[in-house]
Amino acid sequence: MERGRDTAAEQRVKDILAFSRGIMNGENGRELIERYKTSIETLTPHDMLEMENRQLQAGVSPNMIKATIGKVINTFYKALSSYEWEKPREGEFLFYLMAENRELEKRLGAIKEILKSGNPEKEKPNLLTRFIELVDFNHHYVKKENILFPYLEKVWENYLPLQVMWSLHDDIRKSLKKILNLLQDRWSSWEELNREIGNYFFLAYGMIFKEDLIVYPVACETIPRKDGEEMYIRNFEFPFVYIEPPPRPEIRIIDKKTTGEDLYQSDTGNLTVDQLEMLFRYLPSDITYVDENDRVVYFSRSEERIFPRSPAVIGRKVQNCHPPESVHMVNKIITSFREGTENKARFWINIKGKKLLIEYFAMRDQNGAYRGVLEVTTDITEIQTLAGEKRLLEGN
Repeated sequence: MERGRDTAAEQRVKDILAFSRGIMNGENGRELIERYKTSIETLTPHDMLEMENRQLQAGVSPNMIKATIGKVINTFYKALSSYEWEKPREGEFLFYLMAENRELEKRLGAIKEILKSGNPEKEKPNLLTRFIELVDFNHHYVKKENILFPYLEKVWENYLPLQVMWSLHDDIRKSLKKILNLLQDRWSSWEELNREIGNYFFLAYGMIFKEDLIVYPVACETIPRKDGEEMYIRNFEFPFVYIEPPPRPEIRIIDKKTTGEDLYQSDTGNLTVDQLEMLFRYLPSDITYVDENDRVVYFSRSEERIFPRSPAVIGRKVQNCHPPESVHMVNKIITSFREGTENKARFWINIKGKKLLIEYFAMRDQNGAYRGVLEVTTDITEIQTLAGEKRLLEGN
């Protein structure tokens, strides 16, 4: 983020780092606030991110940070909310993310009104409708993970705090899923449901706070204009949540450099650029190629891609494309491929009523040298239902 920090900024970071460490250790909050009062009252969003980055570098786990981040940020609220920065304008990527936050707040407020009613337990059907509507807000988090985070990683020297934010996205998703299950279970207790709704509200409002008062101000002050324009265009690859989409900009397609009709030649056939693109687009699986340096270099854009991807991830470290809780598994697979102890890894999961098969293949050149990983994701829901046989001559 900031390659050179002045003396005052460095002192603020040291002080709020000590404050946060004290909160984690269970020390008296009032005494800590008094001890570091000057730095707490003058800190900036940049200081906050630098503090969290140093925690992670020191080995503090994302879970430890998440356990106390709410209390820490509440203490810093006054300074962060009074920080002066140039807000994004219409036609800029962050403008629409902030507009989506305002719409989320309206929907959370409507749920609060239901909960204040005389007998909220009777309002379960109404609550179910309201919480189902909140499922769409996941697109907001997906856009951050696939557009905002890759661009921030390019310009922030220390971007480890984004891992904590991604982990919090997953916490929000899990909490919402649990609420929906409880609302649809006629035997669920109101006590358990009320507790989980409280947890969801804490996470959702906390994320709005972290975005609007910490990440977005620093992003606006550090992302180059050219990258900002690209982010705005990438925004149209995903749904706008609860807001009216702005007019889609004219997207200039860079001319492809071809060598006649024989750009790709092999002993099994020749393909033009257009043919090659169509081939990948109509594959019944999503593919992603990560090179030997652990960087994403290609992904297919099928008609109905299973997991969202944005061109912003090209060149991104694959470890940054996963939430922190699963990075260790990614590294384990890559290490086994690189060392030659494994050549394939396979997983299958259930998501949104689908059974997905996720396979990783070690890619090696003709000399056997490791050249990266091919990830293939296939929806096998229908395949699992096949029985007997159907011959080609039988038609559709």
